[in-house]
Amino acid sequence: MPEEAQQTMPEEVQQTISDGDLVYVDYSVWILLPDGKEDLFDTTSKELAEEHEQFDEKKVYAPQPIVVGKGRIFPGWEESLRSTKVGDKTVVEIPPDKAAGERDPRLVELHSIREFVRKEIAPEVGKVVVLGNKKGTITAVTAGRVRVDFNNPLAGRTLKYEYTVTKKAESPADKARGVIEMDYADPEEFDVKVIGEDVMIKLPDVCKYDELWFVAKYRVVSDLREIAGFDSIRFVEEYVKKEEPTEDEPSEEAPEEEGAPEELSPDEPEEGEKSAEDEPSEEAPEEEGVPEELPAEEAPESETEE
Repeated sequence: MPEEAQQTMPEEVQQTISDGDLVYVDYSVWILLPDGKEDLFDTTSKELAEEHEQFDEKKVYAPQPIVVGKGRIFPGWEESLRSTKVGDKTVVEIPPDKAAGERDPRLVELHSIREFVRKEIAPEVGKVVVLGNKKGTITAVTAGRVRVDFNNPLAGRTLKYEYTVTKKAESPADKARGVIEMDYADPEEFDVKVIGEDVMIKLPDVCKYDELWFVAKYRVVSDLREIAGFDSIRFVEEYVKKEEPTEDEPSEEAPEEEGAPEELSPDEPEEGEKSAEDEPSEEAPEEEGVPEELPAEEAPESETEE
């Protein structure tokens, strides 16, 4: 297994890596093809993903937390990590027997297309499906039949890892945050407090209704005990009562309009406006242009036609 490591930090400040360490790794994984070409499989580099048209907007492109020596990554990569140091840029080729293993022909199955119709799955080459609690990839669709390969997509492949360990979690609090990020999501919104051998984690509001957290919580607890070594783990959910408006605050039902003029008394009409006495009655509005009827004693003499 050829390996090349280039030191990028002074020897005296570099940290070694051992089983049980939680480290952050910047990496790119390439599939070495029989014709000598390399096909990018996974990367933490946004620029590289965009260059090879594999950018995923839902993915976080940053160094990822990995625990060493727990069998969670390929054996060949774990062996390489044990021999490297924080800050080293390392390139290693991993054969199939130390990666995803050799392909097993027995894991390639034919299924009736009716099975996909019942499950409302449109069979297409390259689509990943789950049948019988097994995840596989559709490799062919023929008349009435669908071929599904349940081998690991990397089975039988030689892989090339280009990686750099950027840092190692040292303190119990850093290990706790690393576990949260590894098993669930970004730990920035989690308030972590370590008290001796115990840890108290205040959960963000999203965890109150996120189904993914309900599943991940038990894995987080297990890893906090195994990797960080905590004896007691407490999760805290906080529900804050909303403040009600006080009596001094203006009512929302009838807010006072800003700049509204003061109410004038009936005997002091504003200039240019009619008083209430000048306005016509709503019960018997006068028709426009009809002269006001005069009292009988003041009625003018009627005019006669000439």
